[in-house]
Amino acid sequence: MAIRVPSMELHRSSPLLSGGRGRNTCPQKKPFLVQAKRLGGLEKASTRLGTQESGQPKKRAPLVRGTVSPPLPVPGNIPRPPYVGTKYVPEIAKEVQMHDNESIVHMRAACELAARVLDYAGTLVKPSVTTDEIDKAVHKMIIDAGAYPSPLGYGGFPKSVCTSVNECMCHGIPDSRELQDGDIINIDVTVYLNGYHGDTSKTFLCGDVDEASKQLVKVTEECLLRAISTCKHGTSFKKIGRRISEHAERNGFGVVECFVGHGVGRVFHSEPIIYHQRNNRPGQMIEGQTFTIEPIISMGSIDCDMWDDGWTAVTTDGSLAAQFEHTILITRTGAEILTKC
Repeated sequence: MAIRVPSMELHRSSPLLSGGRGRNTCPQKKPFLVQAKRLGGLEKASTRLGTQESGQPKKRAPLVRGTVSPPLPVPGNIPRPPYVGTKYVPEIAKEVQMHDNESIVHMRAACELAARVLDYAGTLVKPSVTTDEIDKAVHKMIIDAGAYPSPLGYGGFPKSVCTSVNECMCHGIPDSRELQDGDIINIDVTVYLNGYHGDTSKTFLCGDVDEASKQLVKVTEECLLRAISTCKHGTSFKKIGRRISEHAERNGFGVVECFVGHGVGRVFHSEPIIYHQRNNRPGQMIEGQTFTIEPIISMGSIDCDMWDDGWTAVTTDGSLAAQFEHTILITRTGAEILTKC
């Protein structure tokens, strides 16, 4: 789940990253993680931008909000993260999430559960399924496993998962809107199990998706995997943004700058901040630390407008956006993807 950029002191090395943060860039209010999820009909691609090499995306009506149902209950015996019950958004913790042999066992368990939940959510993505139905299904699977859905109550977020459809970049709130044939939807799942958060997301196709939208989704996942392939002890964090930007731009897409990855573990959001675009930020990866990489790639504008719910971030021009996310563990020789099952 992505958090809002705390400050954009980026020293971009390439003019290819046009648009900057733009006039309508998301206001810096609430940091949060994107969570999306799938149910019996939540998977389709809707694009609205210029021609990509894979073809012209299908035009579709702008995303409209539905009715948001009340938050779902969590059994009293399930441990809650410290922020639950408050309305404030926690500060990004300064401490790096480091792990020894014992804590990494707990971290793997949380991440593996998050991955299983996300896979299950994906099977539910079908036309006519509502994102609220997806939220209910994800919520049940998480609490049945004895875990807490991390987004629920984070800074007042009202649901257990984020479901971001079409032009929604991230932090979409599940509601009564039915998925349409041709939609794309990002489902972002984070679980809190035995004191550790596991965080992951994926963009799914709903029904018959056009080739341009499929290409966006494909390239976005490739951006994530290419970024992970650069990670190991001693590597500069800025290599992540460079690798993502190179691949996205080569395919005619833009990298959204206003949301970032983050350290994750006992704390939901901590240092290091992971920028997905070109940057000159200092810092190197350390063996034993965990963090997320979660690029958002757009067919058009990389700037966003924020809905008045304070969470839903959409592209300013209505173009499609896709996102993929993994929690990784840095090792001496590489990176282990923890959110796999």
